[in-house]
Amino acid sequence: MLNRPKLISPFAIWGALLITLIIAAFSPKALAAGLLKPVNSQYSDLQIQSHHVDVAIQDGYATTSIEQTFYNPNDVELEALYSFPVPQNAVVGEFIYWINGSPVIAEAVSKEKARKIYDDQKAQGNATALTEKDEYKTFDMRVFPVQPQQSVKVKLVYMQDALLDHGIGRYVYPLEEGGVDEAKTSFWTRNDAVEQDFSFNVTLRSSYPVDGVRLPAHPSAVIAQEVDGENTTWKATVSNNTAAALGEGGASQSQAAMRLDQDVVFYWRLQDGLPGRVDMVAYRDPEVSKRGTVKLTFTPGDDLIPVTQGRDWVFVLDKSGSMSGKYSTLVEGVRQGLGKLPEQDRFRIVMFDNSTYDLTGGFIAVNQANIDKALQAVEQVEPSNGTNLYEGMEAALRKLDDDRPTGVVLVTDGVANVGVTEKRHFFALMEKYDVRLFTFIMGNSANTPLLVPMTKLSNGVATSVSNADDIIGHLMNITSKLTHQAYRNIQLDIDGVKIKDLTPEQISSLYRGEQLTVFGHYFKGGEAQVTLTMDIAGESREYRTKVMLPDVASSHPELERMWAFSAIRDLQAQMDYLEQKDSDKEQAIEDIALEYGLLTDYTSLLVVEEEVFQQLGLERKNQARVLKEQTAREVKNNQPVKPTRADSNQPMFTQPAPTHSGGGSGGGSMNIFVLLAITLLGAGRVALGQKQKRQNQKH
Repeated sequence: MLNRPKLISPFAIWGALLITLIIAAFSPKALAAGLLKPVNSQYSDLQIQSHHVDVAIQDGYATTSIEQTFYNPNDVELEALYSFPVPQNAVVGEFIYWINGSPVIAEAVSKEKARKIYDDQKAQGNATALTEKDEYKTFDMRVFPVQPQQSVKVKLVYMQDALLDHGIGRYVYPLEEGGVDEAKTSFWTRNDAVEQDFSFNVTLRSSYPVDGVRLPAHPSAVIAQEVDGENTTWKATVSNNTAAALGEGGASQSQAAMRLDQDVVFYWRLQDGLPGRVDMVAYRDPEVSKRGTVKLTFTPGDDLIPVTQGRDWVFVLDKSGSMSGKYSTLVEGVRQGLGKLPEQDRFRIVMFDNSTYDLTGGFIAVNQANIDKALQAVEQVEPSNGTNLYEGMEAALRKLDDDRPTGVVLVTDGVANVGVTEKRHFFALMEKYDVRLFTFIMGNSANTPLLVPMTKLSNGVATSVSNADDIIGHLMNITSKLTHQAYRNIQLDIDGVKIKDLTPEQISSLYRGEQLTVFGHYFKGGEAQVTLTMDIAGESREYRTKVMLPDVASSHPELERMWAFSAIRDLQAQMDYLEQKDSDKEQAIEDIALEYGLLTDYTSLLVVEEEVFQQLGLERKNQARVLKEQTAREVKNNQPVKPTRADSNQPMFTQPAPTHSGGGSGGGSMNIFVLLAITLLGAGRVALGQKQKRQNQKH
């Protein structure tokens, strides 16, 4: 056996391998957001004349406004169909279509009813527009008519949490569709070019000091910092004038041909040394309703200690046909990763396409002979065929050693198309084994309804990755989580003020550096005692504080929609887990969506002419809600940023919040040479006691 170095560069083990896998897992050019038309259509493409995006990040959530103008170069009137990826956890409630020069706000209508009304109005030649959700993949926006040689204008607004991980925030404006829907791709052609004006503007306003921002895929973005007393505002702009950062491979694009084929990712970093804390924003208008809405965000201090132990590794590598042309890069990544594993570890390589191949015949010791033999086998594989993800995972979980913690690294888009594809079978599989699953979710159209629950069932970590991301940042976040214990069995109790409808209903785990966000309804202002109970390595800890809920709060009416969306996600998760129709839950989702004006799998956002709303008996509830939100945003933008910390008088956590550069006390400096290979596991069997307890309860 060859002598192996005593000191191992930790990042080299996983960094080289996982970065390479991430690069290899993407197709050379992803499909983009854009206007669709049927293949072989005799008409010229409709055009995107302008595409303007404004993002406001403040108070723990981001509001994205997209305004587009479509143009018809043909001599006949046509329908515009615009498709774009579903943003992660987006709360969509504002859709506007300009009719005869005036903006008309959409109403939420049950999906089948909305499509029928749209088709009826279209058949009558009336102006109408519709936004629908295509499962987890895309939003589809239809607009009729686009008159010959004329333009139409539409606007869409959505909100989403803007959470931090190790003090770093990440916002993604998704444009790369992912290309996982082959039937759709074969039917439609796509025009993703913005002919005239493109701009993406993000404004970050924080009550905590921000020491830097970054757009890794757009180095030519214009970034400005504005200081107003204790408040700092960061602004970043990508536009026609920064087109060089938008082209494929960084190539310059002309101002008249911007393409919507690359995500825009915006990072921001808070100053080191900030405390663990509780932040709160609320909305309550007692003149309208006694019921208010509150959002609590918990940022634990750094009190999770590191864990280390010898490990077994299972690399689950996709060798389906989509890997053709990238396979040599994957081989090189495996070579670098295996070449630096510590001697006390063991490894195993499983590959899958239509079938599964255990290239190593089980776990083998880390030595040069085994590595050379495994690499030779990997090099001889020819990428081909479909994706039997279930068989690949089943093979990976076979013949585990109960005495050694095991980590499974899976890189996939989760679009299983061969063999077992039902989600419930994947979930049942993960519940059988005590392993930590680490999933890189690749692309905007990845099957998150499968991959995220599957990963959560293993008490693991799922990470969404964009081509425009800072991959190093993802690896550093995962490294920190998996080298430390985790919070388990989380319980939140609030006394002193009546609060109900807390969502999410279940919070199983919280990892180092993560934030926890909870929404709820309250009915009167006053002081509330907040107790967070969490298990660490089988021991229960309590964290307590007091917060003051406002009797009147007008700045955040969007919280009502965000609560509703979180409640809908709870219901949808229950159905996803069982993978069966539940008419009561479906009706509950539809009822919530209609009350709060939301776009969901069961509801659409519909625009018709104002008199048609009246003729159809569609109450303009969402119009009133949108106008209220627009007014509140305008007022908030013209005021100084208000602090959101709620536990200053009685801090809930005693330690600073963890950061990668040593802001917390438990982990010290976190640089890129932290060992991701020592990462995955340690806590991989922390949940063993809980799992055994569940098994005992079954018997």
